[in-house]
Amino acid sequence: MKLQKSPLYSLLTEVVKIVTSKDRLKQLFHIPLYSNAIYLIAASAVNALFGFAFWLIVARFYSPTDIGLASAAISAASLLAMLANLGLGYGLIRFLPHSGKNASSIINSCFSLGSLTSVVLALIFLGGINLWSPALLFIKQNPLYLTAFVLFALASTLSILTGETFIAERRAGFVLAKGIIFNLLRLPLVILLAAFFYSFGIFASLTIALGVALLIGISFFLPQAQPGYRPFFAVNRKVVNEMLHFSLANYLSVLFWAAPGLVLPIMVVNLLGAELNAFFYIAWAIGGVLMMIPTAASASLFAEGSYEQERLGINIWRSLKMILLLLVPLVVLILVFADKLLLLFGIAYSENATTLVRILAISSLPLAVNVVYLAIKRVERRLKVIVSLTALAAVVTLGLAYLLLPHMGINGAGIAWLVSQAVIALIIVVSWLKRRQAATRVSGP
Repeated sequence: MKLQKSPLYSLLTEVVKIVTSKDRLKQLFHIPLYSNAIYLIAASAVNALFGFAFWLIVARFYSPTDIGLASAAISAASLLAMLANLGLGYGLIRFLPHSGKNASSIINSCFSLGSLTSVVLALIFLGGINLWSPALLFIKQNPLYLTAFVLFALASTLSILTGETFIAERRAGFVLAKGIIFNLLRLPLVILLAAFFYSFGIFASLTIALGVALLIGISFFLPQAQPGYRPFFAVNRKVVNEMLHFSLANYLSVLFWAAPGLVLPIMVVNLLGAELNAFFYIAWAIGGVLMMIPTAASASLFAEGSYEQERLGINIWRSLKMILLLLVPLVVLILVFADKLLLLFGIAYSENATTLVRILAISSLPLAVNVVYLAIKRVERRLKVIVSLTALAAVVTLGLAYLLLPHMGINGAGIAWLVSQAVIALIIVVSWLKRRQAATRVSGP
């Protein structure tokens, strides 16, 4: 195959045309796929920028041990929130666009069910915390910490579902607005609470900021995205049953996909200690800046595919162009300046986490292929494929990390994540090439 005729060459050519044309750039904002994705990327960028500032402040006011314990608690509560949403966020994106008068009932049913589940799971986790995370036992021993942990899990669950509702309604700008409120609150709070709560001041500042942003999102933004919406506690069994099959399959895939990012900090803190977990967590947060671009683009692709599946092929191409345009330059910058970037947190972070940041930067490239493919399969409702691939990614990452961490330190977790993403991307590319060859044989010369 000549380069001039290859899909990669066509993609690169199209990206160059967009970058060099102001008119083409302006046109992007009039295409829902791009506008939704741009708002989501902007929201992720705001979270990343403020998150960077947040952890810089934390590194100055808290010890590495405090940061390690707090980051493990945040990961545990976030994992519970991911478990509690039951995949209903994907159900909202898939079914809300065509729900008509049932929209409010669908939204409130998802919110109510997610709330109940998050509280129950948080209490179960705390009840057996001495078994699965002894390092976090201090949460259970303090009633204030215990209450904050449950509230954080609840607010995180509702925040996820609220964001998915905005995406489904093609109003991702509200995701950005809610994120700005959250970030503007958490920075001063983490300084204020450092004097009172020590390591738990980090966790408490996030809980308060998230709660306020969520309240504003549900009370003011959601009625604008869905006219006539009013929040109330109710579970419409008919609505839930209709979404259940799609949501539960995606629920499993979301759990598998998110498990490495949420379980690894808990694994690191228990295998390597709180100080090394602080280095790992900061590196993972920086790597997350790169991961946000393909993730946002794939979420927008899924939303648009739910509206107009017949335009899926066009939107896939558009998503790939956007990812290529934004991701590759950032990967190069991170590879070159990772050590300098980490110096902002302190020399210990630069000495211990530079290699891990570079590994995570490289892993964002195969991850981009994977998340776009998963979005395509969600539109097509190929749920078994989604569950199988995400389960493979989780098993490879966590299993390999468990083996490598004692011997390679935190870099072992990064290598495990890179290997899992590369394996999944290889499976996808090989599958695509086989289908392409088969189609060529059928069509003839």
